[in-house]
Amino acid sequence: MALKIGQDAPSWKGINQHGESISSEGLMGKKTILFFYPKASTPGCTVEACNFRDHYEDLVDKGFEVVGVSADSVNRQLNFSAKQKLNFSLIADEEKMIITAFEAWGNKKFMGKQYDGIFRHTYVIDELGKIEQVLEKVKTKEATEQILSLY
Repeated sequence: MALKIGQDAPSWKGINQHGESISSEGLMGKKTILFFYPKASTPGCTVEACNFRDHYEDLVDKGFEVVGVSADSVNRQLNFSAKQKLNFSLIADEEKMIITAFEAWGNKKFMGKQYDGIFRHTYVIDELGKIEQVLEKVKTKEATEQILSLY
């Protein structure tokens, strides 16, 4: 279960792929797309990240800031970002503090097996820090289009 529209978004702080501190406080006043993805450089996550990359200017034109979050290390995020030429921040949340705060961690099933992992959830957070949109069924090839269709 994801957080709900209208709730205050949890406060968070993390380190991006360039070793810079990024926080919810620093993004106040901007609409933020906070998307959670299971693992850098895997096929689905690459497709989703590249979709955000390819439509980044469209999102910026609409006033959005884009931030991706996974449990990967800063180095893995940097390699992923460099290889795919990503133009937005990727947060390394190895301790899963942001991931759990946004209820993007839990029991998953894949090919008949159950395991704990990151849900591919996307949140749009408004300029005042409230959750404006929640996407729980993200289509990796259409992640940006799913968001833009709501605005």
